[in-house]
Amino acid sequence: MSEFVRRLWVEDGGQDIAEYAVMLAVILVLVVGTIRLIGSNANNVFSNTASAIQ
Repeated sequence: MSEFVRRLWVEDGGQDIAEYAVMLAVILVLVVGTIRLIGSNANNVFSNTASAIQ
């Protein structure tokens, strides 16, 4: 395991992996935040529609 970590630290390819990991983390945060925002707004719309129908 330590050999793998050392190789990632020394080789340039390890930097690419780290950059992709950071980019993936940022994209995931944006997607999760958007889904939570849309989800709560959709819930409010459906609740208001159900209240108006009754």
